[in-house]
Amino acid sequence: MEKMATPKIDKPIVVNDRNFDQTTKTYSLLVVDCWAAWCAPCRAVAPVVDQLAKDYSGKMIFAKLNVDENPETAQRYGIMAIPTLLVMKNGKEVDRIVGALPKNQFEAKIMQYA
Repeated sequence: MEKMATPKIDKPIVVNDRNFDQTTKTYSLLVVDCWAAWCAPCRAVAPVVDQLAKDYSGKMIFAKLNVDENPETAQRYGIMAIPTLLVMKNGKEVDRIVGALPKNQFEAKIMQYA
């Protein structure tokens, strides 16, 4: 199956237990922000993820996974701390970033895969 070109999506899409696998197969490079509403560091990371989604629109897709609402996916990927960003390439996890980092550190990590 041939991958489609990365569409220009300039804000994070929402993924859940039902559509996670399909979404990771649809987009060749997907960065998934695993978060929860009660998590202060997650709220600190959210605007960074939003900005990266704008900056890298057309190169990679950003997604948000609420771990409280989607425990199956969180458990399958062994999410033990949030925020955790999963870097998914061609449907497989190639990297993860745990904790709230400054934008430039997130960027340096994900640019290895762009």
